[in-house]
Amino acid sequence: MAAEKKYHVGLAAGEVGAYVLMPGDPFRTALIAKYLDGAEEKAFSREYRTFTGTVEGARVSTTSSGIGGPSAAIAVEELSELGAHTFLRVGTCGAAQSGIKMGDLVIATGSVRSEGTPDAYVPREYPAIAHPDVVNACVAAAEAAGAGHHLGIIRSVDALYSDLIPSRMPRREALEAELLMWSRAGVVANDMESSTIMVVSSLRKLRAGVILLCIDELGSGEIHHLDPALMDRMLRVAVDAIRRLIVGDAAPRQ
Repeated sequence: MAAEKKYHVGLAAGEVGAYVLMPGDPFRTALIAKYLDGAEEKAFSREYRTFTGTVEGARVSTTSSGIGGPSAAIAVEELSELGAHTFLRVGTCGAAQSGIKMGDLVIATGSVRSEGTPDAYVPREYPAIAHPDVVNACVAAAEAAGAGHHLGIIRSVDALYSDLIPSRMPRREALEAELLMWSRAGVVANDMESSTIMVVSSLRKLRAGVILLCIDELGSGEIHHLDPALMDRMLRVAVDAIRRLIVGDAAPRQ
């Protein structure tokens, strides 16, 4: 009798690694899979596409989350029920500071909870914080690759175009003032899934972190298609971060 598969991600026990790289785009999982040893596609269900291989002998998966908090929360819940304990979001973002340029990497230490999905789990006073192990691994991997990167608090939202083109929205003045306020507060970038992934992971006693590629500079009002080499560089940094976590987890505790 075949093992029962999870309803949304379409995966069964034994098909998922303990470490998961989580892009939004299903087709980005195939790009990540090139950097996993012996990777095989395990499922493509709804927005969730999964490949599983190994890194340093440990099973590692890459599963797409789709766009937004609701689908990201489902992915974390179902993958963790199948044994995943470490999640690294590998996504894109819009810059919230003028010094962050197209192609730069952003590594999140935490996120402002401007999206709604985690509100169904816990009040907004509960912070969205990246696990320090994952943050440190991402920083070390970016530095080793010589990749320009920025470390700080990001902000996750539900409505992309309200942030991207606030001038076209009915609440134009309020949205523009809010964006300016968060920029003044030092928020470095905006995305749509990170806060949800961090909150759900924290509540479930899992590790989660975030590495993002900037595709929208502050005030540009436009998302750009970048040189594929820049996306590839981020994916290689992300896989190296997972490798560093695996090595660290295997090392004897002092």
